[in-house]
Amino acid sequence: MSDDDSSARPVRAAARALVLTNGARTGRATTVPLARSTGRAARQAGLREHNLSLALRQVLDAPAPVSRAGIAAATGLARATVSGLVDLLIEADLVRELDPPVAVHAGRPAVPLVPARGTVAGVGMEVNIDYIGVRALDIAGRVLAERIELGNFRHSDPVVVLDRLAQIADRTIAALSADGVRIAGTALALPGLVDRVTGPLRVAPNLGWRDVDVVAVMTAHPVLAGFPPHLANEANLAARAEAHARRAGAPASFVYVSGEVGIGGAIVLDGEIFRGRHGWSGEIGHMVVDPFGARGAQRGTLEDLAGQDALMAGAGLDPSLHLSDLAAAAAAGDPAALGSLRRGAEALGIALTNVVSVVDVDEVVLGGSFAPLFAYVHMTVAEQLARGVIFAPWAPVQVTEAIAGEYPAMTGAALAVIETVVADPGAWMPVERI
Repeated sequence: MSDDDSSARPVRAAARALVLTNGARTGRATTVPLARSTGRAARQAGLREHNLSLALRQVLDAPAPVSRAGIAAATGLARATVSGLVDLLIEADLVRELDPPVAVHAGRPAVPLVPARGTVAGVGMEVNIDYIGVRALDIAGRVLAERIELGNFRHSDPVVVLDRLAQIADRTIAALSADGVRIAGTALALPGLVDRVTGPLRVAPNLGWRDVDVVAVMTAHPVLAGFPPHLANEANLAARAEAHARRAGAPASFVYVSGEVGIGGAIVLDGEIFRGRHGWSGEIGHMVVDPFGARGAQRGTLEDLAGQDALMAGAGLDPSLHLSDLAAAAAAGDPAALGSLRRGAEALGIALTNVVSVVDVDEVVLGGSFAPLFAYVHMTVAEQLARGVIFAPWAPVQVTEAIAGEYPAMTGAALAVIETVVADPGAWMPVERI
């Protein structure tokens, strides 16, 4: 990445990328925000920074190109103020103008505004049981680069796996920087308990990892040394991607389920992830749903009964086979496959009944391995929720399929980085503007 022209990211922006990973505060910088701005203009210190963020948020979240007048109406800011803010965002290569539509009435037509493409990127990474990968998104949400490597990483050596992922990330970042893309930072999704922002990774049971200093391993590589990764649970980041995909309406509240070999979950309230005190919320796979093992499970956790290995074994299939084999068997009407999916869905429904009853949401989103199996599990899950949730007669709980696409945790990781740009667009002004 080159910093030798006035449009390159200033030094203070680099500091903010580092703050993303160490949780410290430097000047006005903060870690990845857990809550968005209120949506109205600020009348306090940091006015310009707040309102720049507010204007950029309007452009990024608008379902269709928005005008300066539209931003003013949505935020309560004066039109002249919005015009000045938008000019700064255009100068920073965060927003661009489209050609105005052909005028059909008297007066000058409004100029549509959209997120700039290919100028600033967040890099999301993921380690999962059967793949590692990197995905870079620009602030318009487009995938600029992606690399997925399949493998079996159960009970793997964390240094070997993280070194391999770092090599992929290094090449991705170097290639993007060579193309003139400014890198906002990196984030890494992990299937386990992460101690807040920088780690360590406390435990990832299905990887066989425990107390791993992930950041130290990754930043031993030259490029990532300048972009230390923010760490987060994969289900929380997948839920972030899901909330982003559903942002067109009012901010959504739902319980997200990420099915894999393990089962993760996340609670989304008004579009924001509820992380809990340590950042460890949503570990529904470890909920005990059959404490006495009456159904044949050793411990009776949800993961034992509805995890991918359990579903495959219950259908008489080798757990090393692809999930599509289970779906194909179910589509062919195989009794063992259908029975296994029904039993897994019953256990999932019981666990979700407890979660929904506590957090009071009216939607459950099935993602990960449950998405391709949605047709075979959602009705059973819905039946358990209708039977067990006390408020269901007045507020029925919907069961819906995830819409964030494949590898949502990588998308969510990249979005978490982009959120830091939205939180402080002023850091991306040309040097002479500082």
